[in-house]
Amino acid sequence: MEKQPPMQDQLTQIEKRALQDINEARDLKSLQEAEVKHLGRKSALTALMSKLKDLSPDEKKKIGPLSNQIKTSITNKFEEKRAQLETIEIEAKLKTEFFDITIPGSAREIGRVHPLAQLQHEVENIFHGMGFTVADGPEIESEYYNFEGLNIPADHPARDMQDTFFVDAKHEAKHGRLVLRTQTSPVQIRTMEKYGAPLRIIVPGRVFRNEATDASHETTFHQVEGLLIDTHISLANLKGIMTEFLTELFKKEVSVRFRPGYFPFVEPGVELDFSCLICTGKGCSVCKRTGWVEFMGAGMVHPNVLKAGGIDSQKYRGWAFGFGLERLAMMRYGIDDIRLFHSGDLRFIKQF
Repeated sequence: MEKQPPMQDQLTQIEKRALQDINEARDLKSLQEAEVKHLGRKSALTALMSKLKDLSPDEKKKIGPLSNQIKTSITNKFEEKRAQLETIEIEAKLKTEFFDITIPGSAREIGRVHPLAQLQHEVENIFHGMGFTVADGPEIESEYYNFEGLNIPADHPARDMQDTFFVDAKHEAKHGRLVLRTQTSPVQIRTMEKYGAPLRIIVPGRVFRNEATDASHETTFHQVEGLLIDTHISLANLKGIMTEFLTELFKKEVSVRFRPGYFPFVEPGVELDFSCLICTGKGCSVCKRTGWVEFMGAGMVHPNVLKAGGIDSQKYRGWAFGFGLERLAMMRYGIDDIRLFHSGDLRFIKQF
């Protein structure tokens, strides 16, 4: 068997042959072939460098740096030759082909952030500045978290098949069937179970309801829920926080008011309105001449909900609220059809 020359000599020969092929390359195709030959996975250089692990420590110190130096040198020579050949080819084309250098280049269209994503980010930042943490949860929920834990019994209308999408899958008897969550409120129970009290969170997310779609209703939309639990909490805290939130969001002074309202998971329940931004409370067609715009439902958390979350209702109390992100965006941007948000129409997205 023929004895192999020392590895150092082999590396020198590889470099010499590679440089020769680079100099002889007359076009990009032949240069590419030479590059694969000398730097590819099956090249002599790659095979030789794979043997470095078998060398003694002293040989590695000598041969290792040399092999890297030769590989870098060959790579740089290929890059130099490629740039040279590309220039030659371009100059040749310019001599034989007409090219109008005054034609504008092809403009790349820049994407846009969806208005709902923009608004959600802004809402999160405002509440974060008031000490709230953003919480998240699964979109496929159990009946327990979506209904029973929120004080919504089995005979409540919201449990009806006309209002809820049920998932055809196995389920635990304890938690009932699986549903596409109809609200982000289940995250309230999950967060209470995990962290206890005191608690201050907002829960933005997508929800689903089985209903007919029109200009103001969709089967898929986004909600933002809020929950604050502590000692000595009242609706006065909610009114102050929502006044601050809406004033910061709309960049103008906003007033809020409460009206009695019913929701199973709060007691007492309220409807929250804010002063019309169009007429500044004087009355117009937008606010139906009342000076107020309906915004969201809220109220003091029901003791049964606190109990479901594992919190002592004798020691702690709190309030919760929920509003639709699409409805807020429609009021803010003057959008008259909720279906536009999920239409995929780029003409709509490009306005924001």
